[in-house]
Amino acid sequence: MIFPGPSVDDTARVPGRGSGRGTTRTAAGLVAGGALAALLVALLGASIAARGTGELRIPGAGVTTVLRAAVLAALAVHLGELAGGRLARTGPARTGTPGAGSPRTAPEPRRWAVAASLVGAGASAGQILLLAQVSGLDLTTVYGTSDGRFLLVMANGFLLAAGCATLTRPALALAPLAAVIGAEAMRAHPEPYTPMLGVALTVVHLTAASLWTGGLLYVLRALWLRRADPAGSGDLLARYARHAARLLAALAATGTLSTLRRLPVDVVLTSAYGRVLITKLVLVAVVCVLALTARNRLRRGGDAVRPARAELAVLALVVLVSAVLTVVPDPHWLSTR
Repeated sequence: MIFPGPSVDDTARVPGRGSGRGTTRTAAGLVAGGALAALLVALLGASIAARGTGELRIPGAGVTTVLRAAVLAALAVHLGELAGGRLARTGPARTGTPGAGSPRTAPEPRRWAVAASLVGAGASAGQILLLAQVSGLDLTTVYGTSDGRFLLVMANGFLLAAGCATLTRPALALAPLAAVIGAEAMRAHPEPYTPMLGVALTVVHLTAASLWTGGLLYVLRALWLRRADPAGSGDLLARYARHAARLLAALAATGTLSTLRRLPVDVVLTSAYGRVLITKLVLVAVVCVLALTARNRLRRGGDAVRPARAELAVLALVVLVSAVLTVVPDPHWLSTR
């Protein structure tokens, strides 16, 4: 979980240096505690969800979840930076500073796209090594499997995206990132029934989720840098909220269709997939409430940054639970046995 910093109102209430250091320590403690909790969920989530279901144990499920969560986070950060940067540049390009003779260009957050894509490449390569270890195959044989080929495409796609991000035209990274999303959709959701429909739904779902989460992260980082310009900050957050509403509609539609196709009604509570999916749906509902709260505060001219930060934190949990969802077994065998 990443918290870009306190809001303007927060800083106004900090009376002195000691209080500032205390706030920083508290924030650091929350981040460290959240990271530890997230790691435990990733390592133990699949096994806890499958307890009592009679489903087969997935070898290396915990490590696989960590690596897949890293892939999803890398996609969100890189795509969010591309989309959020465009949003930030389409609004008022300049902002005034008290006491300055002329307006200055609005600051932009430091680029994280290169580091994110390198992490994604490493996580994809790590899954190849893990696949070789749990299957007892050498790397050459693993590359010949469908999972191995898809993971190799993902690793190379992330490396190309990192290279594009270092150029003067970072939008070139969209092509390799699209290849990563397509390969992840085909690898993580193999289906013997209408597979292309399932892949298409996953591509749209994963793209929308990445833009929503990563875009919000970038916007909050930009708001922290522009905290001296409340009017411009509110305009940027409002523009993001309009785009997020369309992304939510795409997520709801594709998520509902995918659930109807993949999860038999009779095993909703007795399969690991059903239990993890219910957890994800609850978290998404919380995100929606926080997003609506932020939008209502924007309309009233209030502080919308606090609920937006909480929304980002819960979205990080949604990404983690989504990674667990790609690891647990397909629930159909429980329904048909």
